[in-house]
Amino acid sequence: MQNEKACLSYCFVFVLFFALSAQAAPLVSNIVAGQRAGTKLVDITYNLTDAENTELTVTIRISKDAGATWDVPCTSVSGNGIDFPVTPGRGKAIVWDAGADWNGQWSDQMRVKITAIANVAPERNTYLVIDLSAGPEASNYPVSYLPEVPDGGWTDEYKTTKLVLRRIPAGTFTMGSPGDEIGRYNNETQHQVTLTKDFHVGVFAVTQKQWERIMGNWPSYYNSYRDSRPVESISYEDIRGNGAGSGWPANNDVDADSFLGRLRTKTGLDFDLPTEAQWEYACRAETKTALNSGKNLTSEEQCPNMAEVGRYWYNGGSNPSGDGRTAKVGSYLPNQWGLYDMHGNVWEWCLDWHQSELGSSAQTDPRGAAGGTARVTRGGSWFNAANLCRSACRNSNPPTWPNTDRGFRLVRTVP
Repeated sequence: MQNEKACLSYCFVFVLFFALSAQAAPLVSNIVAGQRAGTKLVDITYNLTDAENTELTVTIRISKDAGATWDVPCTSVSGNGIDFPVTPGRGKAIVWDAGADWNGQWSDQMRVKITAIANVAPERNTYLVIDLSAGPEASNYPVSYLPEVPDGGWTDEYKTTKLVLRRIPAGTFTMGSPGDEIGRYNNETQHQVTLTKDFHVGVFAVTQKQWERIMGNWPSYYNSYRDSRPVESISYEDIRGNGAGSGWPANNDVDADSFLGRLRTKTGLDFDLPTEAQWEYACRAETKTALNSGKNLTSEEQCPNMAEVGRYWYNGGSNPSGDGRTAKVGSYLPNQWGLYDMHGNVWEWCLDWHQSELGSSAQTDPRGAAGGTARVTRGGSWFNAANLCRSACRNSNPPTWPNTDRGFRLVRTVP
């Protein structure tokens, strides 16, 4: 492991970067970073050595406080030296669009860290796993990848001390519901949406134990058999923060002491909430029906098809005791991408400010309204009838509002 110095001038201010290689083998060395004249693009070059692997996964982390935290967002990256596959060699290149990601001020406290990991190819790199077992005092949470569901399936380990996300391919889909769908609302106008980047999304909603492993507390109301139930009674601001974390869609910053701030710092990856479009795309998994099982509702209220795919009022949600209200994550059928509980259990927070109508025009990578008073929630909950749990159903709440039927799942957009 070696420390290297690199120079960066930005907004006519000369600053010093300490670039850190994160592993002894593979070895990252000779890191140099500099602003491209007249732009807010940062060019980063380095050498990568590995005698055992021909293809590696490379990630980048940036600190604004001499390495105390690593939460400066850096998702707008490109080049032959980032993501997968990166081949060992000299002069590997990363271009970071700093202006697109961050509105902070540069200083001599800036640091860059580049990590190279021997890994499998993306088509076999289906699942991203975060190891949270060391708990809230851990200095880092190791990240690994799996090509497929483990033998024996997703055991409780992956719902408590580990957190698993599934890679979803970029694509185009029809967002919204057809006019004859049972239970639809008039703010579900169908329109074409294209998502241009793959993204990882939680196989399950974040659970109470996973929240505790990061935040060190248990905020949920329904805490009998609490470990693998979804965390609830948490607000948008608990997840992202009420300072920097309130800036979406202008930027994707989060507060350092928020759930996402801590997770980003300890993994080096820019996890976030899904956009509303990412959420519906992941929920549908190429289906066009009201439910992601390929089935439609038979009734707005009580429906056997809904009972197959998630917890709602009529299959346990109305029960105030024992294992009623919320259900253990993964208790119902997944969609064809292997995602559980996209219907019911808890409404899931999304990044976007709510807008009453999304319109009929085609959109590419939509980020939601520029501002508002409420953030989007999707999916329905244990408290709702079947019609509110449909793939297309839209809801919202003030970002300060925690509730016993509100939770979330993670997303990480692949650079």
